[in-house]
Amino acid sequence: MTTQQAIEALHALPRMGQGAPGLARMQNLCDHLGNPEKELQCIHIAGTNGKGSLAAMTSSILTAAGYKTGLTISPYVVDFRERFQIDGEMIPPRTLANLTEKVIDAIEAEGGEKPVEFEAVTALAFLWFAREKCDLVVLETGLGGRCDATNVVPHKLVAAITKIGYDHMEVLGDTLDKIAAEKAGIIKEGTVVVNYPDQPAEAMGPILTAAAEAHTSIITPDKDDLTLLRGKRLENRIDYGGYRAALGLPGTHQANHAAMAVEIALALWREFGYDISDDAILQGLADARMPARIEVLRRHPLLLLDGCHNPDGAKMLAATLTRADFEENLVGVLGVLADKDYKDMLSDLAPCFAKVYTVTPNCPRALSAEELQKEARFHTDAEVADSVADAIRKAVDYADENNLAGVVVCGSLYLAAEARPLLLKEAEK
Repeated sequence: MTTQQAIEALHALPRMGQGAPGLARMQNLCDHLGNPEKELQCIHIAGTNGKGSLAAMTSSILTAAGYKTGLTISPYVVDFRERFQIDGEMIPPRTLANLTEKVIDAIEAEGGEKPVEFEAVTALAFLWFAREKCDLVVLETGLGGRCDATNVVPHKLVAAITKIGYDHMEVLGDTLDKIAAEKAGIIKEGTVVVNYPDQPAEAMGPILTAAAEAHTSIITPDKDDLTLLRGKRLENRIDYGGYRAALGLPGTHQANHAAMAVEIALALWREFGYDISDDAILQGLADARMPARIEVLRRHPLLLLDGCHNPDGAKMLAATLTRADFEENLVGVLGVLADKDYKDMLSDLAPCFAKVYTVTPNCPRALSAEELQKEARFHTDAEVADSVADAIRKAVDYADENNLAGVVVCGSLYLAAEARPLLLKEAEK
């Protein structure tokens, strides 16, 4: 099996299960694979927005502290292998192919309802991390928490809950308390819970209930201890309780994730005896990177990419651009999925842009560029582009001709995947 064949085999699995939600399929698959999940010591992260960023910061800190650290992220942006990392390095192509064969063989041997793609991908990650004898593993949930494939891990040191918002409501529920209850399902007895410092009040009830039932307390970073320090545009310098760090991830919201990452590191040191120095914490925060998370690919003129695929993500991007004094001084390239609340997203993002070009992301669930343009024109000057490449070219030219600060490509992560290589080429000019 080649690497491409392995990826195709995983993609060929069902996306969603047919039976009632639960962990039975995933546990059965792990049993057939020799239960690699039992060999892992895990930091588990759930939430609506910011899971990937917090996972990246946490794993970067643990690597800086000298621990061999596995990391799963979902979804990937450009390369499928982004899903599986150890100490910042993606899984080797040959290893991906070999382990995929083992997972597919186990699926075919067990019979019954096939595991879904995410379950197979998660099992593959468990196999690799166990084989490589990782000291610690940072797991990002895929969808929800209670019934998420990652929730089969028995040795969970920390359960972290990032900000709860409205997304995947057809699966998780249509209110914040219902969504939070699903996310809080990762909280188990013996874990330390680290909570987002600005969690919506409606989400707190289920989180508090889950922690009480697990006989554990919740650590919530104190916002009074968190200060945004002065820096250049889109620089992110913070002071959290004396930890003065230059973050590798722009965005005012990333300060909250950094505070959570510090608390996770301190909990691992205080409660479980891991040797994590202050220098490792600061180094890890500075080194952490994630593609398409308010990613600055060039500063002058600006080229920025963000996969803000839901209203909360759009609000975070808009707040970051506004704080950097970019209002109405940018050109946007926008593409979204039809099942997202794109009207709210446009309402927040439009004030940042003098003009936007709309595109159709490469996804069956995409909203057409024409439909997005019809809505966007109520907020700002909007024009349909024939393709992502066409949109980027027109946006760069328009910004140059009108002496604007630069271009922001944002919306669906499917758009980010297609746009990122194009933007990297543009940044080299």
